[in-house]
Amino acid sequence: MTGETKKQEKRDSILDAAEALFARHGYDGVTLRAIAKQAGVDVALANYHFGPKRDLFDAVLMRRAQILNSWRLQALEDVIAKAAPGAPTVEEIIRSYFEPVLKRSQVEQEGWKSYYALIAYVNNSPEWGGKLMTQFFDPLIQRFIEALRMALPAVPDKNLYWGYHCLSGALTLAFAQTGRIDHLSNGLCRSDDLSDACDYIVDFITAGFSQMDEAQ
Repeated sequence: MTGETKKQEKRDSILDAAEALFARHGYDGVTLRAIAKQAGVDVALANYHFGPKRDLFDAVLMRRAQILNSWRLQALEDVIAKAAPGAPTVEEIIRSYFEPVLKRSQVEQEGWKSYYALIAYVNNSPEWGGKLMTQFFDPLIQRFIEALRMALPAVPDKNLYWGYHCLSGALTLAFAQTGRIDHLSNGLCRSDDLSDACDYIVDFITAGFSQMDEAQ
């Protein structure tokens, strides 16, 4: 094993530990020392690789955000290309947004579960949500809004952005996997069944956007 490989393994261990702890306890409930302890490294090494806690938090978010964005963008570009020279349907656009993150095999991996919980935490935080979600996800989201404009040319932008706001809330709650729907439904629905959640959310959100079109 080369020195660079060992160095990368240490970095990954720190990121994994930070991801799990931030998802479980939030930003303020975690110290660099706790992260270093879980990663099995000295706190000075964590600080060397990532700097202060805030920079490490950003690095955790960026690591998987880049992967999610590439999956979603590829799925969206595929449905746009398939529909050319026309526009993709609303359902195709919505599916391309949800399916890459809720139906892939990674949803069963602990690291991804922690990351999704962390995204839910960030997206619902007045302190973090605006800045961090803008930084990591806005370019992709604007591309989806552009696609929705193609499919729904008569719908005002204000409606599209509020529609996206509702879409984002549904996805965030799915990411959180709180178990709330399990109790409400007496086990009929499971919050950890993200594939099932995807199908219901896609149908619901598609119907909402389609209703906006019919109302014009």
